[in-house]
Amino acid sequence: MTLGTLHGVSVGPGDPELITLKGLKTLQACPVVAFPAGLQGRSGVAEGIIAPHLSPEQVSLPLTFPYVQTAAILAQAWQEAAAEVWPYLEKGLDVAFACEGDISFYSTFTYLAQTLKSNHPQLMINYIAGVSSPFAGASALGLPLTCQEEKLAILPALYCPEELEKALDWAEVVVLMKVRLVYEQVWGILAKKELLDRAWVLEKFSTTEEKIYHPLRNYPQLPLSYFSLMLIKQNQNKIGKN
Repeated sequence: MTLGTLHGVSVGPGDPELITLKGLKTLQACPVVAFPAGLQGRSGVAEGIIAPHLSPEQVSLPLTFPYVQTAAILAQAWQEAAAEVWPYLEKGLDVAFACEGDISFYSTFTYLAQTLKSNHPQLMINYIAGVSSPFAGASALGLPLTCQEEKLAILPALYCPEELEKALDWAEVVVLMKVRLVYEQVWGILAKKELLDRAWVLEKFSTTEEKIYHPLRNYPQLPLSYFSLMLIKQNQNKIGKN
């Protein structure tokens, strides 16, 4: 029997209308739709994004991915998720995996796909690009992310202040992903460099719970959620709504 195809579908940062036409068509065409399970029985972000687009006939497959850094625990979680997906693919059914943001940008899909491909080299995997959070964040601010020859740095999670300081030495625009855990130390660096008025924090943007904080000199402390990022524009553009 011919194997099904695993489709990685980017579903954007939160607004259900930010799914591409190609992604939407793939989601609706696949008999099985997988997504990261939410915490404590709640719906996950990707699940909430795609819910309006799915039909009752499709199989929904929530997969558990722990929010930890321990390599052994993560590897086991990838194997368990792959084991849940494989029986459908083995039967010739296509599976769409819905991933928040873009599947190639710090995505859980990467690890699921790598694990399945390692276990089953014959498997076909299809990657569908989408809107990632730095670009959606700039749009939420009404700002261009970059202009002309500006250089862009994106840091996935900042645990060492020197990383940000080095990035600010060469990049006019810096995006900090998952800024929640390091916000206070980042605030201190921006204060020292007199950049508090040139930085924005965006939380759950493109959703009904969107919050934007600016100027940051008014927010030395912020109780942020996991889905928060910071945009720093050293050459502050006058165009924007915040």
